[in-house]
Amino acid sequence: MPVDLPRPLSPSRAGALIEADYEPVPSPLSPVLDEARKPGFAIQRGLAVHKLLQLLPECPQEEREAATGRYLDRVGGTWSSEERQAVWRSVRAILEDTRFAPIFAPGSRAEVSVMGELALGKRRHAVSGKIDRLAVTDDAVLIVDYKTNRPAPKSLEEAPAAYVAQLALYAELLKPLYPGRRVEAALLFTETPVLLPVPAERLADALERLTRA
Repeated sequence: MPVDLPRPLSPSRAGALIEADYEPVPSPLSPVLDEARKPGFAIQRGLAVHKLLQLLPECPQEEREAATGRYLDRVGGTWSSEERQAVWRSVRAILEDTRFAPIFAPGSRAEVSVMGELALGKRRHAVSGKIDRLAVTDDAVLIVDYKTNRPAPKSLEEAPAAYVAQLALYAELLKPLYPGRRVEAALLFTETPVLLPVPAERLADALERLTRA
C-alpha cells in the first residue's frame, strides 16, 4: 500500500507558488562577466548589518560600537569612515527601536532552525527553515526575517508577497510549540534599514493563497 508522504516545502521558496516573478536570490552581477568580482557595496553592507544584528545583542550595550568597529575592520577594511559609520548608525537604530526591543533582549535567539509538518488544503508538507531572530515573551512569540537582496520597500504593501508567505509558514510551525501565545512577525530590510511589522491578517491571507496554489 503506497505511503502518503508529506511534500517538502521550503519557506524561502514558498513564494514561487503565489508570486509569478519571485526570485529567491536576485543578484545585480552577471554570472559570466562578473564571476570574479566581489559583491557590490550595497550587498556587502546588507550582509554586514545582518551579521552584526546576529552578534551584537549578546554584547553589552556600551561595547557594541567598538565591537562593530572590530568586525568592520575584517569585512570592510576598504570602506570609508563615512560608510562604516553609516553601518553602525543603521544597526544602532534597529537595536534601539522600542517596538522590537524584545526581539533583541536577553534570551532572544538568532538563526533558529525550525521544522515540522503543515497541512495546506488537502496536502501535507514537510517544512523546514531558519528564522533570523526569535524571542518568546509571556504572551507572544516574536519573529523577524532579514532581507538584503532587494531594494527595501517603503511599506508592507510594496514588499514581495513571497516574503510574507515565508513568515506565515514560520508562524504556523511555531504556534503548536507555544499554545496560548500570539505570533508577531516583521520583515527587516537591512540595506536601508527599515522594519515592517506584518499583521496577523496578512499572515493568514498568505497561508490562504498557499493553500489555493
